Formats: sequence, C-alpha cells, structure tokens
Amino acid sequence: MSTTTTAGPADGGHQQLLYAANVLHNTSVQSVKFYAACFAGAVAGTLGLETWRGFAVFALASAFGAAIVVAVNCKGRPKAYFQGGAFELANPGQDNLMSFILMWTLFYGIVHVYD
Repeated sequence: MSTTTTAGPADGGHQQLLYAANVLHNTSVQSVKFYAACFAGAVAGTLGLETWRGFAVFALASAFGAAIVVAVNCKGRPKAYFQGGAFELANPGQDNLMSFILMWTLFYGIVHVYD
C-alpha cells in the first residue's frame, strides 16, 4: 500500500508538497529577476559605471523588476503569492548578484578596455 498521492491540493485531506502551478509561477519570477540582473549589468558596464553607481543600477533594476511582478503577476498582493511578500521579490539572491557582476565586468571590459 502506497502512502504518496499525486492528486491536487483539494483532494479531501491529502496534500502534496509542491503544486505544479505554483512552481511554474515561481520559475517565471526567477527568470524575470535573472534577466533584470543581466540587463542591469550590461547597462552598468556599457555606461562605464564603477563602484556604488553600478550597484545602484542593480538595485534599481531589482526594484523595478519586483514592482512589475507585483503589479502583473501578483495583482498587487505579493503576500498572497509569496511567503515573504514583497521583500522576497526584492531580494536579489546570490545567483542574480553574481550574474550582474559577470555581465557588468564583461561589458565594461568590451567597451572600455582601450580607453
């Protein structure tokens, strides 16, 4: 006799830990955050920004991406979709920060190497 279930969350008492629709939604949010970080790194590197000005571009891109996700995907209620609410959306995460730095240094080196 098996104790696992593959039914949805409204199966009369049994619940699965991961609901496919929620996992898919959160994957799209992570993609938005990743693309915002990469684009911000490319912009900061192309403009030749250094030190805190480059990180300010990253902070603005992260905030703008979070605002778009809250307005479009969460319908203005991030607490209903994420346990941490808007803070969880604004948190860039280590992987997005590293992607930003990679793109920032790449574009800075390509554009400003012979200045």
